[in-house]
Amino acid sequence: MKRFHLPILIVLLSAIGLGVFAYKVNALGIPLQPDATAETWLVEARVRYQPTGGSASVELRIPHRLPNFSILDEGFVSRGYGLNTITRAEDRLAHWTTRQARGEQVLYYRGTLYRDGNDRSESDYPGPVAVPDWTEPYRSAADALTEDVRGRSSNIQSFASVLVNDLANAAPSSNAAVFIESDEDRTQRTETLIELLATARIPARQVTTLKLIDGRRDIEPQTWLEVHNTRRWVPIDPETGEIEYPSDVVVWAHGDAPLLEVSNGENAEVRFAVSRGVQDALATIQRFGDTLDSRILDFSTLNLPLGTQNTYRVLLMVPLGAMIIVFLRNVIGVQTFGTFMPVLIALSFRETQLLAGIILFTLIVSLGLGVRFYFEHLRLLLVPRLAAVVSVVVMLMLGISVLSHQLGLERALALSLFPMVILAMTIERMSVVWEEHGPADAITQGIGSLVVAAAAYGLMANRQLEHLLFVFPELLLVLLAVTLLLGRYTGYRLTELFRFGRMQDAMRRTD
Repeated sequence: MKRFHLPILIVLLSAIGLGVFAYKVNALGIPLQPDATAETWLVEARVRYQPTGGSASVELRIPHRLPNFSILDEGFVSRGYGLNTITRAEDRLAHWTTRQARGEQVLYYRGTLYRDGNDRSESDYPGPVAVPDWTEPYRSAADALTEDVRGRSSNIQSFASVLVNDLANAAPSSNAAVFIESDEDRTQRTETLIELLATARIPARQVTTLKLIDGRRDIEPQTWLEVHNTRRWVPIDPETGEIEYPSDVVVWAHGDAPLLEVSNGENAEVRFAVSRGVQDALATIQRFGDTLDSRILDFSTLNLPLGTQNTYRVLLMVPLGAMIIVFLRNVIGVQTFGTFMPVLIALSFRETQLLAGIILFTLIVSLGLGVRFYFEHLRLLLVPRLAAVVSVVVMLMLGISVLSHQLGLERALALSLFPMVILAMTIERMSVVWEEHGPADAITQGIGSLVVAAAAYGLMANRQLEHLLFVFPELLLVLLAVTLLLGRYTGYRLTELFRFGRMQDAMRRTD
């Protein structure tokens, strides 16, 4: 069982990390790209009326539970009015009141909408509705029409769609023609369809929608039909029979109640304007997350203070750099001075840039190595010698920074970000290898450390990877699983294969 412990742990870590990652991407819509943008729509309802004296009350139906859209934020402009919002089933009312209104009054409601793709149409089945009390000849025509449609449909949804098409294409002598009036509008057609569906005991309702057209200042609300199929409300265009709302249609209110009601006022009207906007996708998702029941975004790195966020944008890249070093050392066979030194040097390269960082690193280590060999002749103990090397490294860094500033080489000023203790330990380690194994091994490990640091820098400076690890820190579990997997690798390193290959060729030639 012990031999399966590590594989099970690796699979478990990977499953948790990838599972949370998939949930954030698919359910919450968190973008994978750092520069991703999201489309938002600013919808404005402008109410205007003339007061007739006394206290005035204005009720405007505003959206609440929108299919396919979320309300990111909303605002009201109503100077001198008291405001209260009332929730009623799937809608809300904005209720403005004032004791004394003089002159033309104008009130505004503005909402920013984001298309999230959640239809929110599931609801409890309201049960069969009562059959309307038709008079003849409407009763007979309604019964015959619904019976005919039932024979040409398979379920509630198709029944409603076939019924809509029958009314839209009614022949003069057909039963459907009895219910068609020459001057009826879309709303009247919807009301007729609701009554015919009630004849078949099918619950249906009227819905007021807006078509999202960028830049339009006077958008007319449209009426749609919704039919309950025992599981959810299914939207149907009352003129064409089209099922489901188009992507540019947003539901504003449910039911047949008027959108606007004004007491002690006349000539009341509401006009709608729409404007399309493009916002940063990550910020939009954060605002969208406030409208969800999910609490996962409450524990996101995005909720940290900005300064702390910037710190973790760097720190969360360290495990990636460490994994790259494990791969290059254990699988490729690159020799380096320690494990963490290349990672820390790679972090410094983020500020100095790669070429300047390599030059500065080589310069400091070379000068420090010369001083370290001088200290060897002084026969110092280990700890004082390391302290002296640290002091020398700091003075070298200061001297190079001052000189580069005088020469106008501002990039070298970032040298102060190099980890001085790591540089001192690198100099010490390199001098020991130089003395014990010769200059060839010391230089090889030094070059290997720079190569690994450059490779780690290439990944750690990648903005896409930085975005993924910062926004989806659960991917660190996957990196941990990969690191554990590499930790059990005991095969030949790639450099060893080349070395052994040359040995085999030499042995064949001697044979």
